[in-house]
Amino acid sequence: MSQHIVFLLLGLGNGAVFGALALALTITYRSSGIINFATGSIALLAAYVYAYLRSGELINLIPGTPTTIDIGGDLPMGAALPIAVVLSALLGLGLHLVIFRPLRNAPPVAKAVASLGVSLAITALIAARMGTTAVAVDPIFPTDLWKAGSINVPSDRVYLAITVLALAAAISLVFARTRFGLATRATASSEKGAYVSGISPDRIAAGNWMISSAAAGLVGILIAPIVPLIPVSYTLFIVPALAAAIMGRFQYVLWAAVAGIVIGALQSEAQYLQNNYDWLPSSGLPELVPLVLILIVLVVRAQPLPGRGAVITRNLGRAPRPHNVVLPTVVPTVLGVVGLIAFTGDLRDGLISTFVYAVIALSVVVVTGYAGQVSFAQLPLAGVAAFLVGPISEHLHIAFPFAPIVAALGATVVGVVIGLPALRIRGLTVAVVTFALAFALEALWFRNLDFVGSSGAAVPNPEIFGWNLGVGSGSDFPRVTFGVVCLLVLVVVGLGVAWLRTSTLGSQMLAVRANERSAAAAGVNVVRVKLAAFALGAFIAGIGGALLAYKFGNVTNDPFTAIVGLTFFGTVYLAGTTSVSGGLLAGVTVVNGLLYALVDKVVSTGVWYEAVAALLLILTVVFNPEGVVGPAHQLIERRRSRSATTRSDALVAPEDAVVAQAGEIVADAEAATAASAVTFDDDGGPLLTVRDLTVRYGGVLAVDSLSLAVPPGRIVGLIGPNGAGKTTAIDAISGFARATGSVALGDQDVSTLRPHERVRAGLGRTFQAIELYEDLSVRENVSVGLTAGASRRQAGSSRSEEVAATLTLLRLTAVADRPAGELSQGQRQLVSIARALVGRPRVLLLDEPAGGLDTVESHWLGQRLRDIRAAGVTILMVEHDMSLVLSLCDEIHVLNFGKVIAHGTPAEIRSHPAVAEAYLGSTHAEEVSA
Repeated sequence: MSQHIVFLLLGLGNGAVFGALALALTITYRSSGIINFATGSIALLAAYVYAYLRSGELINLIPGTPTTIDIGGDLPMGAALPIAVVLSALLGLGLHLVIFRPLRNAPPVAKAVASLGVSLAITALIAARMGTTAVAVDPIFPTDLWKAGSINVPSDRVYLAITVLALAAAISLVFARTRFGLATRATASSEKGAYVSGISPDRIAAGNWMISSAAAGLVGILIAPIVPLIPVSYTLFIVPALAAAIMGRFQYVLWAAVAGIVIGALQSEAQYLQNNYDWLPSSGLPELVPLVLILIVLVVRAQPLPGRGAVITRNLGRAPRPHNVVLPTVVPTVLGVVGLIAFTGDLRDGLISTFVYAVIALSVVVVTGYAGQVSFAQLPLAGVAAFLVGPISEHLHIAFPFAPIVAALGATVVGVVIGLPALRIRGLTVAVVTFALAFALEALWFRNLDFVGSSGAAVPNPEIFGWNLGVGSGSDFPRVTFGVVCLLVLVVVGLGVAWLRTSTLGSQMLAVRANERSAAAAGVNVVRVKLAAFALGAFIAGIGGALLAYKFGNVTNDPFTAIVGLTFFGTVYLAGTTSVSGGLLAGVTVVNGLLYALVDKVVSTGVWYEAVAALLLILTVVFNPEGVVGPAHQLIERRRSRSATTRSDALVAPEDAVVAQAGEIVADAEAATAASAVTFDDDGGPLLTVRDLTVRYGGVLAVDSLSLAVPPGRIVGLIGPNGAGKTTAIDAISGFARATGSVALGDQDVSTLRPHERVRAGLGRTFQAIELYEDLSVRENVSVGLTAGASRRQAGSSRSEEVAATLTLLRLTAVADRPAGELSQGQRQLVSIARALVGRPRVLLLDEPAGGLDTVESHWLGQRLRDIRAAGVTILMVEHDMSLVLSLCDEIHVLNFGKVIAHGTPAEIRSHPAVAEAYLGSTHAEEVSA
C-alpha cells in the first residue's frame, strides 16, 4: 500500500502542471469561447524567458537579429519571475487584440485552429532561435525529501501543488466577488446582455486573456526546474489539461485545478501498475486516464461544453459542389506524371509525399469538411493502417493490393470506435475527444514494445504479378513506378470524394454539419450519417497510411503521433477543409511535401518551414477562414450566382400581381398535383391523432394533456399567446421533445419512433428558426429530404423529377441553384417547406411559416399553402399571423398554458370569449363578448 501512496504523491508535480494549465484553459474559454491549444506553448515561452533572465539575458525570437539581448547582469528569482509573468500577460493581450478579437464571430473550430497555429509558431520559433538543447533552471521550491515511515516524497512537488491550488482559489474569488468576475460571467452567458448592460465583451476577454496567459506563464516557470526545458517538453501537457478543464466544465477554475492534480496522481499510479504487472500493457495506461475521464464527463453523462451567448456565429466554410471533374482531374494527373518523370531525388520524394498526404487530407475533407465532425485523429488513423499492413502481408500472407485494403478496413474499425462519442456530443467537443483518443492510441499501440519492436514494423515491397512496385532504395530511390501507384490512388480517392459531395449521402452529411435537428426533421438518420462519415474518412486515411508504410519501408511512431496529427489538421485547414482542391493543396504544403522540398532546394528550411507555415495558418484563419482555396471557390460561386440571378424573377410578387395571378393558382396546383400527388386512404377518420400529450421541463408543465385530431385534406391551425406551448407541442408530436401520451399517423402509432423515423413515416415538419443549410443550394436543401419519402415516391419518377416538381409547386425553380444563404426571408420560408414537402409527408407540421414576412409576403405564402393542400398534403400549422390563420385554416385549436381552451372553425374562434381572454385579458374579453 505504501508504494501506491508514494506514486500517488509523486504525481502531484505533473498534476499541478495539468491543473494550472486547465485553469488557464478555463479562463480563456469562459471569456472568449476558445479552447486555447497554445496554453502549453505560452507556459514554455515564459519558462525560457525566466531561465535566460536569471542568466542576464532576454531572449529574442525575431529572425535576423541577435538571439538574446544583454540586460547588464543576472536577475534574482524575485525579479525574473514577475517580469516573465508580466510579459506572458502582455503576450496574452497581444494575441487577443491581433488574432482572437478579429475571430470573435468565427466558427469555434477556426478559433481552435488559430490557437493551434500560435502554439506551433511559438514552439518552432523557440527551436529555431534557441536550439533544442535542454536548458538547466535552478530550483524554485525547496527540494528536501520528506519522509513518513517508508514513504519518501519530494517537497517541491507538494509546494507546487499547494501553489497551484492557492492560485486557483484566488482567481475563483476574483470571479465570484468582483465586478470584473460578474462581468465575465455575464458575458459568457450572453454577449447581447453584456452590451445592453454597458459591458464591453472585448475588454472582458482582453482582461481574461492576460490573466490566463499570466497563469500559464507562472506554471511554466515553476515547473522549469522539474521538467526538462526543451521546445517540445510542454506540448503533450495539453491533453490531461483539457481533461481537467472538461471535468471543471470549462467554468469552475478551482475544480479544474483540483481535477488536474487528481489526473496527475492517477497517471503516476497507472505508471506504477504498468511497470509492476506483466499482464498489463507495457505503455499507454497513464495516457488512458485523461481519455477515460473525458469520456465519462462528455459521453456517459452526455454533457457537452457549455455554450456561450455569442452575438453572431458562423459555421465552417462552403463545400462547393463539383460541376465538371474531367478537366480538374486530367490536368493535375498529367502534371503529376510529368513531375514524377522530370524530378529526381528529394523533389520526386516530395511529390510522392504530396500524393500520399493528399489522400489522408481528403479523409479530413470527408469527416470535417462534409460531415462537420472535427477530428484530430485522421493522421493517427493512417498510422493504424501503416502498422497493420506489414503483419497482414507477412503473417496472413495477403498480397498487394489486398493488404492495404484490409489494413484500411482495420483503420475503419478504429475510426468508427473513435466516432462513437460523436453520437452523443457535437461540435468542438468531438475534436477534444478525438485528440485524446489519438493520444491514447499512440501510447497504447504505436509506442508499445508489446506490439511494435524497438526498430519499428517492417513492410515488404508491394508487388503484383511479380512486378515490383516498391519505392526502391539507394540510387533507385524513389522509383517512378511507386509514384504512379500513389498518383493513381489519389485520383481514385479524389474522384470518390467529389462524387460523395454530389451524392445523397454527401448532401445528408452537409445537412448534419449545418444543423442536426433540421437534418433529422428532413428524415436524415443522423447517427448513420455520422458513423458513415467516420468510417469513410478512416478508410481513406487508412489507404494513405498504407502507402506511407510502403514508402517508409519500416514504420515507426514518429510520423503518426497525436501532436503531428494536430499539426496535420492545421495544414488541411490552412489549405481548405471543405473541398477536394483543399485536400490536394494540403498535400502540396505539408511538411515533407513538394513545396517543402522545393523551398529546401533554395534555402535550408530546418524548423523555419514549420514556423512560417504556422504564421501563415494564423493569417489564413484571421483573414480567410475558408482556407487558401476559399477565394477561388467564392469567385466561381459569385459568377454562377450572377448568372442565376439574371435568369430569376422576384419570388414575392407585388400585391396587385398576387390578385392578378389568383386565376392561375388553381391551374398551377392541378399541374403540381399531377406531378407529385400523395395518395392516402381517407376512411373518414383523422389522419393525425394526438392523445393526452404532456411535456414537462423540470417542474414546468409546458403541454398539459393535449388531444387533437387532424382530418385528411385540411389545414388546421394551432394558435395561442406567447408561451402557450405551441412550438413545444409541435416538437413533441415530431419527436424532438420528450413527452408522454400518444401520437398516431393514420393507423400507425409513432410515439416511440425517433424524429427521422417519424418523418419517414409521413410526418414532415419545419422550424420556427427555418434552419436551412446555408452552404447548400436551394435544390440541394430540398433534395436532403428525399430519403424520407422513398417508400411513397410515385412509380416511375426519378429523384430529380421529385425535386423539380416540388420546386415548381412552390415557385422556387428560378432560384434552385442559388445558395440558401443568399435568399430573402420569404424565399427561405418556402425552401424550408419544400425540404419537408419533398419527403412526401402525409401530414406537414409548420412552425410559424409566416414569421418575419410582411402582409404581401404572408398573402403569397398563403396561396402556396393552398397549393400544397391541393397537392394532397394535410397541414397542422402554428402561426401568430391571425389574418393568415383565419383566412387559411379549415379549423383551429387554441392553446393557453399548454391546454386546449377552444376548438372550432375560424368564425367560431373569432368570437370565442375564452380566446379573447387568453389573448387580451379578462376585461377586454368581456367587452368582446358584450
